Amino acid sequence: MKKQITILFVLVAGIFVASAFKDKPTQVTVSSKDSDSIAVTKIFEEVLVNGKAYDNLRTLCTEAPKRLSGSAGAQTAVDVTFRMMKSMGLDSVWLQECMVPHWERGTPEEGSMIVNGKSTHANICALGGSVSTPSDGLTAEVIEVSDFKELEDLGKKKIQGKIVFFNHPFDQRKASMFDAYGEAVGYRWAGPHIAETYGAVAVLVRSMSSSLDTFPHTGVMRSDSLAAKIPSAALSTVDAEEMHKQLASGAKVEFNMTMNCQWYADTKSYNVIGEIRGSEHPEEVIVFGGHLDAWDLSPGAHDDGSGCVQAIEVLRAFKALNIKPKHTIRAVMWMNEENGGRGGEAYAKYSTDNKIKHIAAIESDAGGFTPRGFGITGTPEQKAKVQSWAPLFFRYGIYDFTSSGGGADIDDLRASGTPLFGLEPDSQRYFDYHHTEIDTFDKVNKRELHLGAGGMTALVYLIDKYGL
Repeated sequence: MKKQITILFVLVAGIFVASAFKDKPTQVTVSSKDSDSIAVTKIFEEVLVNGKAYDNLRTLCTEAPKRLSGSAGAQTAVDVTFRMMKSMGLDSVWLQECMVPHWERGTPEEGSMIVNGKSTHANICALGGSVSTPSDGLTAEVIEVSDFKELEDLGKKKIQGKIVFFNHPFDQRKASMFDAYGEAVGYRWAGPHIAETYGAVAVLVRSMSSSLDTFPHTGVMRSDSLAAKIPSAALSTVDAEEMHKQLASGAKVEFNMTMNCQWYADTKSYNVIGEIRGSEHPEEVIVFGGHLDAWDLSPGAHDDGSGCVQAIEVLRAFKALNIKPKHTIRAVMWMNEENGGRGGEAYAKYSTDNKIKHIAAIESDAGGFTPRGFGITGTPEQKAKVQSWAPLFFRYGIYDFTSSGGGADIDDLRASGTPLFGLEPDSQRYFDYHHTEIDTFDKVNKRELHLGAGGMTALVYLIDKYGL
């Protein structure tokens, strides 16, 4: 009975309302803020329900698993991503030529720790750009340092003829693992050259990782005129701990290493570029992307296959939602970020030569993990505008718009006044996989990857709508 009374009341009320407004047109006013919320919601829903980034990442990792610049795998990656974007019906897809360095590690490295004459296997991998050892290997006594000050204090007399072991663990007190990495990575980048000046015959560097495992992490050393000419390798964190333990006990520790690295002549390669042309200001560009090259140990799923497919997804989502951008939106798969930066340099030169005005540049190169925010480098007014959009992202767990942004491939655009952005995923697990053989497709979560792609798409949409 109560239900029947309720239904009757609703019907009567409905008749009254309809009668009261029967001669008046219905008007619905949607504020700009509400309009933006609706648009951002539609963007995230499209990417989370229909997104192709995860499938595209699987294809890239399967067809081009090892794609260090100059390799056949790198060329395959160019072909794969060009095909992906060409199939989307974009306004333009093209290849931008750049000459890249070509280094190969050769046959798998071999390492062994010799403690008081007893040899045990140790996990190493050559650092990017290292020279080879003699064909029959190299054996020398190990001396450990935790920083450059200790190296200086020891001096040439104590280092001459030895293998320097840089043992500088990540600072676990830091909330961001990128901060810990930034503090430690100098020992990989410059350590071999500096140790060589003191007479070291080789260098071992504790892997740049926040975890303890048996997977060594490669990475580039300086490759300019000061590049080290001694064999240099990363040592897994588990083996680094064992070596430290033995040296601390007073044992005599030697190390045997065999590596077959080689440099070749520079090779022609390409940035892969796709775009949707702007309907009002086609000459003004919002560029976004990731780097296509990856270290030869793995498929580079997090570093940086994820960033590449997220950028492609931005274009796909705009097409799927029939969003007509006012400015040209452009995805770039940069080549050679890992060991040279030639792709970023080529794109910046192309932009300068053609007087391209970039409204913004966005880079995704921190893994396919859950997005937490965007770093921003720009004027105070530009930062304030973007930070005013932050509430639109909160429901998707994207909340931090406070740090500086950018990336190796877009930093050259800073000189022209382009605001720079970096997608900032959760950093806690990134350095478990970074530059290792286990940076594989199965380590990427589809939901997390697509949340990052949705965030990038929404940011591009808002920048296109409001400018900076």
